[in-house]
Amino acid sequence: MAFLDIHHLEKSFGAARVVKDFNLGIEKGEFVSFLGPSGCGKTTVLRMVGGFETPTSGSIRIDGRDVTRIAANRRNIGMVFQAYALFPNLTVADNIGFGLKVAGEGKAAIRTRVAEMLELIGLPQLGGRYPFQLSGGQQQRVALGRALAVRPQVLLLDEPLSALDAKIRVSLREEIRRIQRDLGITTIFVTHDQEEALSMSDRVVVMHQGVADQVGTPFEIYNRPTTRFVAEFVGTLNLIDAELTDAAAGRIRLGDVPVALNRTLAGRSGDRISLALRPETVALGRKEDGNVVLSGHIAEVHFLGSVIRVRVAVAGQLLSLDTFNQPDRPPPAIGAPVEVSVSDRDLLVLAA
Repeated sequence: MAFLDIHHLEKSFGAARVVKDFNLGIEKGEFVSFLGPSGCGKTTVLRMVGGFETPTSGSIRIDGRDVTRIAANRRNIGMVFQAYALFPNLTVADNIGFGLKVAGEGKAAIRTRVAEMLELIGLPQLGGRYPFQLSGGQQQRVALGRALAVRPQVLLLDEPLSALDAKIRVSLREEIRRIQRDLGITTIFVTHDQEEALSMSDRVVVMHQGVADQVGTPFEIYNRPTTRFVAEFVGTLNLIDAELTDAAAGRIRLGDVPVALNRTLAGRSGDRISLALRPETVALGRKEDGNVVLSGHIAEVHFLGSVIRVRVAVAGQLLSLDTFNQPDRPPPAIGAPVEVSVSDRDLLVLAA
């Protein structure tokens, strides 16, 4: 059994089922992100793990202990909220030590632990300040220190970086990951930002309409999406309509071009299917392992700095590809005839 075991979890509000048969095992010390759009159920699952919502059905076990119906303050959970939720009338040190004080620890022990947390979050000189005297990033560090001070078994982070500007977000997410690794604490991180989820996590749970559409490592989620929703939600994607001509032999047709995928496909001849293809796997011209070659013309060119995104019209569809900027070589001209190539292994057949 996993350290944190979520089994057949469901949650309904009236007639609305917001979480549907959610199952997940998280190992001790693992960092798992729940990724998805607003309303997909990710925060509801987090709140059920934390004890702030009661499941309609299912169970939650932490280190073998069933906590499904146990109050939040008896679960040994650390929670960091999006809105910091610091006490404005308490100093930084008193905010961090608040949970320890409620737990009845002595003043000397609290002082020692608060000093440890201030050092851990990189604010050793700011214990005497009040929240209004801190930046947003510093306040979120204090919230993290307060959650960790009580030595929780599981740390829950509910979109803790969404209120910060982009540069601070990048810096703070690196700090959160460093602290999590140093402490070896089991962590769930809720976000709608795919870059945060992919860069920080051991595994990512992509949620859609109350269901875990796919669970996997960041590499798997990005490179091998198993559903159309995951493919479209995570990263930039080409979606290509094709016709299945021979399922057993893995043969399809893109417009008038026959393509062999060299693997068995589900379906029957004549079925319409969707293929997913990342822009970075498509090359202008012929590449060494590009056994699928399509002819078309340049439809759009977007200069993005180090990368140039080109859209090519092929087989009646637009195909995006990325190429590195080369200062001595201008981007291709709109309307120019071109060939594009891709390896058959990079063409993913998506489930509905």
